Amino acid sequence: MVSDGGDNASKHKLAEIVAMVGQPEAIIYTIGIFDDQDADRNPGVLKRLAKDTGGEAFLPESLKDVAPICEQIARDIRNQYTIAYVPKNRKRDGSYRIVQVKASAPARGRLSVRTRAGYYAPSALPSAAAKATDHDAHN
Repeated sequence: MVSDGGDNASKHKLAEIVAMVGQPEAIIYTIGIFDDQDADRNPGVLKRLAKDTGGEAFLPESLKDVAPICEQIARDIRNQYTIAYVPKNRKRDGSYRIVQVKASAPARGRLSVRTRAGYYAPSALPSAAAKATDHDAHN
């Protein structure tokens, strides 16, 4: 995402956007391009969207830095790995769960891992929806 981070015509509030990008499949890399006189700029939003999704925020000092940043993002995307796990906590309570990933390699020591900070557990189906689903399954 290339932006100044400012909000000048959104249909959604920042909290709604953060909830939407909280889906496990969404990884956002942001590039902040700012005009010194732009009162609307908001690098904090760009940093938050990147951090919350396991991406990275870039705030280049000049336009000549943008192409190398795009190349770095392309390398990152081509070299991503997917790690899955099954949580011990099986409660379907919609709560936020923090995740920490640590990695190391022989002769290299600790490796740098960039990932989202956590996820929202699924919520239990409301009883009316559960009854409708159960009814549909039997018909």
